[in-house]
Amino acid sequence: MKRRPTFLKILPALGLVLGAAVLGGCAQPARQLQLDVAASHHWSGRMALQVQDAQQQSFSAGFELQGQPESGTLLVFNPLGSIMARLQWTRAGATLQQGDQITQSDSLPELITRMTGSEIPVAALFDWLQGKNTAVTGWQTDLSRISDGRLRADRISPPPEASLRIVLDQDAR
Repeated sequence: MKRRPTFLKILPALGLVLGAAVLGGCAQPARQLQLDVAASHHWSGRMALQVQDAQQQSFSAGFELQGQPESGTLLVFNPLGSIMARLQWTRAGATLQQGDQITQSDSLPELITRMTGSEIPVAALFDWLQGKNTAVTGWQTDLSRISDGRLRADRISPPPEASLRIVLDQDAR
């Protein structure tokens, strides 16, 4: 009887071990991705912002907001549905793209002001859209119609005063 070399004897077992290791390694990132998606939020609809300054600025557009206060993306659309602005942020900084112009900053509030004409408290906005009435100094919120997809927040101070209104799309509630 011919003896098989030792390597050939352990080859099937080695294949099983390597296969299990590969599958185990693949499973971990998928779980992490599921956790990240679960922690992320997504809303779409229309927003209007009126700033009571000398120019009486107003801003109205469609939007998509996704992510979390620490990292996310805000897309702003014109009435025809084309992207007017893309704002992306992480803890490291933020990037605003308007057409071919790209602006980077360490300050998310600075880029929001540049885009809309007024500072908007992003962390609180995520809470407000979830129906949590998070207090922000200088802002008054009306969440009484959030179950209908409507939100109103008014900045009383510091000047200039501003009024933010959001109407969510039916499927974004």
